[in-house]
Amino acid sequence: MATSDASLRRLTPPAYAEDPQLEAEYRDLVGDDLTAERLRGLEVMEETIEADTLNADQLGAWLGSINDLRLVLGTKLDVMEEMDMSAVPDTDPRYAGLALYSYLSFLEEQVVEALSTTLS
Repeated sequence: MATSDASLRRLTPPAYAEDPQLEAEYRDLVGDDLTAERLRGLEVMEETIEADTLNADQLGAWLGSINDLRLVLGTKLDVMEEMDMSAVPDTDPRYAGLALYSYLSFLEEQVVEALSTTLS
């Protein structure tokens, strides 16, 4: 994914940072597949957004998409691991985005928990 947007580059960190030729070969080999998988995950979310239940494959697609959304949003908001989200005042311009980030984190945790019970 060639982009100047750091938040989108976060989705595709370099596999071979020290070797541009290997990196280019890797991107040529898997880049389109990774993008297609991400798009399919978003399609599954859209198709199942109102579903009462999801199967394990659908949950897996949700998990990947939620994680991608969190990565992009977290990068845009400069979220750090040690941040106390509850200490961010509602006057902070990032407040709404951080609330969404927190919700996505909660949702991701719920999906992981649901998947772990199906694997037990």
